Formats: sequence, C-alpha cells, structure tokens
Amino acid sequence: MAEAAGARLADPDVEARLGRLDELLEGLEAAPGPTTRSATEAVALLTEVYGEALARVMDHADERVAERLTEDELLGHLLVLHDIHPEPAERRAARAVERLRPAVQERGGDVEWAGVEGQTARVRLTTGGGCGSGCGGGGDEVTDAVRAAVLAAAPELTAVEPLTETAPAFVPLTTLTHRGAP
Repeated sequence: MAEAAGARLADPDVEARLGRLDELLEGLEAAPGPTTRSATEAVALLTEVYGEALARVMDHADERVAERLTEDELLGHLLVLHDIHPEPAERRAARAVERLRPAVQERGGDVEWAGVEGQTARVRLTTGGGCGSGCGGGGDEVTDAVRAAVLAAAPELTAVEPLTETAPAFVPLTTLTHRGAP
C-alpha cells in the first residue's frame, strides 16, 4: 500500500511497517537459493547506505539539531542501529527509565536508574504497597517493561538487573501508639 509522495507516517504506521519488514525478512531467511541471498544482500546494502546518509546528517547537525534528532524515537533507534548515536548507552538507558517512571508510579511502585556495571544496567525497582510481584503479576510486568525499554534504548548493554525492593505497607500511626486496655 503506497503512501502519497511526501506523505508522513504516523508512529503506529511506522511500527506496522517495521513489523511487516521483520516478517518479510524472516520469510526470506527461511527460503533457500540465490534469489534469497541476493534479496538479503540488497536489504543489507540499502541499510548500510541509509546508515551512512544518516551519519552525514549528524555530521552536519549543530548541537541543538543533533539533540532534537536523538529525541525522536524512530531516529534515535536508527542512530543506535547504525552505531552513530552521540549519547553514551548509559545516558540513553537512564532516560528510558525516567520515561517509564510515571507509569510505574501509577501502579504504586517506583523505578530509578542505578547505573551500569560492566555491560549490565542496574535499576532500583520498588513494587507498591508491600505486595511484591503478587499483585496480579504487576511486578513481573513492570520488570519486563523496564528491561525491554532499557535494552531498546541501549542494545550495547547485555542485561538489566533489577534491584528489587518492596515498599512498606501503610501502617496508621495510631496502631503503633494505641494499645488495647489491660
């Protein structure tokens, strides 16, 4: 389905096309023969040329423009893919954690960047209300979402280690100071 010349794609349309591209490439890789090898080589060469073009754009961009380019989700991923993102992996991963923080807080927990050790990202993850991951599996879902976001932003990192804490359940002060009658 061709778009009109010069038409821009909305993010969901980009995601749909990337998903379809993955499907097509998987199908190509599974098919034997010289046509398949030629098609996959053509895709690799095209990707390499587009990566070089993007690198040249970054070479010409001043600091303000480069920052705006890296903040765009699609461009940021392409810069990472072609190993030309100007920010270090640790900074990109920390920003990914900060973007997730409000959603985690809405679920009663918190997530905080704790740094990188070797090739492993570390995040402090607090699950809400003393329920740990037993509250409908939310803890595992949050951990998985944090892991996916960090590794998407910084694929150079090989793992994400959650430093998990459980927030204490709320205990009213009156229960601590009030004792039953003797």
